[in-house]
Amino acid sequence: MQNRIDATFSATSMSDLVFLLLIFFMLTSTMVSPNAINLVLPKSTAEKQLASKTLEVYIDSDLNYYVNPEGNNSKPTPYEELLPVIQSVVEQDVSIDKNLILRADKTVPIENVVALMDVLNQINENLPEEERYKMVLATEAK
Repeated sequence: MQNRIDATFSATSMSDLVFLLLIFFMLTSTMVSPNAINLVLPKSTAEKQLASKTLEVYIDSDLNYYVNPEGNNSKPTPYEELLPVIQSVVEQDVSIDKNLILRADKTVPIENVVALMDVLNQINENLPEEERYKMVLATEAK
């Protein structure tokens, strides 16, 4: 009987394929943007990046505020609750650099940015000079 079919299966090509897929997904997952809120940041030629990210506030195109969002399921913080929410983050902050990083969509009116500055000024009034927060505007490289 010379027409006999071999019933064995070689899994080596399958394991190679799984290994390549694993590498592909590991590489592409590191390239995903860490921003939890989908924003279009304004462009800037400045190349300086900040290391400290203990206090971040996002303002999206619908004028929703997010304080230190974690993932896509973050809930917006109403403007009336910004002061107590940011105050609680400030009380737990032990970092040396005291920066509030503002990530605002480029369509956000300046009034909303100024309103956030007012909240930060109220918090800074109760802090010593060396522990006051500075607001830094996050931009996207051109």
